[in-house]
Amino acid sequence: MTDDRMIQLLEEIRDLQRQHVERYAEALRNQQESIRLQQDGLRRVRVVLALAAFAAILAVAMLVLLLLRVMAVLR
Repeated sequence: MTDDRMIQLLEEIRDLQRQHVERYAEALRNQQESIRLQQDGLRRVRVVLALAAFAAILAVAMLVLLLLRVMAVLR
């Protein structure tokens, strides 16, 4: 193998390694963004669940009060 061919192959390997590192870094950035978006989504879900729980508790409390009022009227 000639020196020129050896140099060319080494340069190709170097270039491929650089491309690999760049793509790996991009993949990591994409994963970080994905994790951030998932965390944001979880925060929203927690807020919605908290509001839904509060609404359910309020609805049950109102039904209990209504039932007590009806029972008081029937006596």
